[in-house]
Amino acid sequence: MDLPVGAEHGSRAPGAGPGRAAGPVLVGATIAMGLMAGLFFAFDVSVMPGLAACDDRTYVTAMQHINRSIENGAFGLVFVGAFVATGAAAWLQHGSGRRRAALWAVAATALYVVALVVTLGVDIPLNNELAAAGDPSRIHDFAAVRAEFEGTWVATNMLRTALCTAGLLALTRSLVLHGRFSR
Repeated sequence: MDLPVGAEHGSRAPGAGPGRAAGPVLVGATIAMGLMAGLFFAFDVSVMPGLAACDDRTYVTAMQHINRSIENGAFGLVFVGAFVATGAAAWLQHGSGRRRAALWAVAATALYVVALVVTLGVDIPLNNELAAAGDPSRIHDFAAVRAEFEGTWVATNMLRTALCTAGLLALTRSLVLHGRFSR
């Protein structure tokens, strides 16, 4: 039996089984990863440099507000959705016989898992400590609160940007390979 041009050993015909969902899920994963990379990048190049120029009270107050504001359904959907969709894309690519595309999606999943570990292990605890400092009208040493937060949070956010950007590149490569296989 002849395999379609570009088909890999042991693959199924495009559109068979999990192949129908493989493309749309991969597109969704790529969009979600791009949104996460863009969010982290926006903090790196605008939010945090803008706040760095502020006095300590303004910095602490603004970050407390930002941290509360980001806890919303849209962010939660994309934050979790990037993980779920990327993992599902890897599984669907593999299941539909697109092994090379699947490997790139697996790489993207692994990169995002590291970003999640950094977020859950460093950034969220820092956000919680900043919140625990309390109402700004009751904080006595804004400089100390800021010093405990700023340097580590900024550095780990830059790491999250790099991880999600690399994940976006891996998913883009997976999309290219998916497209080649589907022709």
